Amino acid sequence: MTKYEGKTIEVNSETFESEVINSPLPVVVDFWGPQCGPCLGLMPLVEELAQRYAGQVKIVKFDTSKNRRFCIGLKVMSLPTFLFFKEGKEVERLIGNDLNIGKIEASLRKVIQN
Repeated sequence: MTKYEGKTIEVNSETFESEVINSPLPVVVDFWGPQCGPCLGLMPLVEELAQRYAGQVKIVKFDTSKNRRFCIGLKVMSLPTFLFFKEGKEVERLIGNDLNIGKIEASLRKVIQN
């Protein structure tokens, strides 16, 4: 597992299981793409969340352009998509370009508290 210190880390199909499924912390996966304007706009705000919730949750980024087939297997069909995992299981999903940092943070808090 990558050392996690309050910043987002990149994951891919090869590291997804160790970084997300086997994580002792809840994990938020930010599925993004280099051509997705809303994704790029959220990135600095997501980095702030990673700092604010360091030690309580791990936030990782998955570049969908590098492994579309893996994303389809997770039913990630549009961007941005945020999946929330706890104890290796998906517990929440946010989709769409009407996403804002408030919705993401509210879901993050819910996952931490439950």
